[in-house]
Amino acid sequence: MIQKSTLEFLTQIQVNNNKAWFDSHKDIYNTARQAFIESVEEMITALKSFEPDLGHLTAKECIFRINRDVRFSKDKRPYKNNMSAYFNRGGKKGEGAGYYMHIEPGHSFAAAGVWMPEAPNLSKIRQEIDYNFAEWKKIVGSKAFRNKFVTGVDSSDTLVRPPKGYEETNPAIDFLKLKSFVIRRPFSDKEIQEKSFTSELAKTFKVAKPMLDFINRSLD
Repeated sequence: MIQKSTLEFLTQIQVNNNKAWFDSHKDIYNTARQAFIESVEEMITALKSFEPDLGHLTAKECIFRINRDVRFSKDKRPYKNNMSAYFNRGGKKGEGAGYYMHIEPGHSFAAAGVWMPEAPNLSKIRQEIDYNFAEWKKIVGSKAFRNKFVTGVDSSDTLVRPPKGYEETNPAIDFLKLKSFVIRRPFSDKEIQEKSFTSELAKTFKVAKPMLDFINRSLD
């Protein structure tokens, strides 16, 4: 479960996003961050039951920094208004498909998959889908999958034309045009503070596992 103190801090940082305020409220941040660390540790333990390869991870290896990289952004706010973690064999910097946990007041969600893979990996994933489309359809069309991930595989970032080597008439073309392969499930503030949250998040990720296995198989 996510502690109320974590959400309270994230709510405050939304309207006080400056270094002076952050420095003067470092104790509040440290309390909120420690609570989030404990939640991530619980999640790692839950993941081990069906993803033993993730059992070696520590919370530190999964949690993203709260500082924003503003070097190439017009938005110069120094801090994120969320806390997040990525569960992958290589930790938050790992390649391939993994599980993502995003905590933000009013906008928390769980996600899984691979976002904007490098061109060689993207080509491998597309080839795997093309060669094994029946298997892919079965995974993303299953009842359990559709119940947890109502909107399906995110299609917000897609090519206008088929990628090189594929025809518009290819049965898998809607997936082959994708630049990322990501699924998402939203959670309310009430849901993430319930004692059952870690268990429910683990169940959600377990449903995503066949899709991740499919993607990672293409990259191995």
